[in-house]
Amino acid sequence: MSTTPPPSRALPEGRYPEDRGRTPSRVLAVTLTLLVIALGIGIAYLGYTKFTTPDVDGTLVSFEIVSDDRVDVRLSVTRDDPSEPAVCIVRSRSRDGSETGRREVLIPASSNGTEDIRTEVITSAPPGLADLYGCSLTVPEYLTRG
Repeated sequence: MSTTPPPSRALPEGRYPEDRGRTPSRVLAVTLTLLVIALGIGIAYLGYTKFTTPDVDGTLVSFEIVSDDRVDVRLSVTRDDPSEPAVCIVRSRSRDGSETGRREVLIPASSNGTEDIRTEVITSAPPGLADLYGCSLTVPEYLTRG
């Protein structure tokens, strides 16, 4: 019996890249995985905030220009929880589109899911139209003081 070791299978030099370990590819894989997860969370958050139904929704029903310094506004406000007060901002705009008046309207808590609200907006110039800027359940403290 011979005790000679089998011939080694060494690769020819310069023909194949050196084995530098797998650290760069592993770091790249982890980085890309974290990036994909962060992107997925961002898209999910954007979709949630963009497409969920709001807790309060207001609609401008009508407006009437009463004079050169006043416009009457009628709103329909719907809340998921009518026991919570809400606030809506209505404004008047002149014919050129500039804002000429603004008012915050308190919608008090009630038992009705949908409220019909009428208010007036005093203007600094002749109004051309009125619009609903938006509604929120975050009511400023100064509107609720008695």
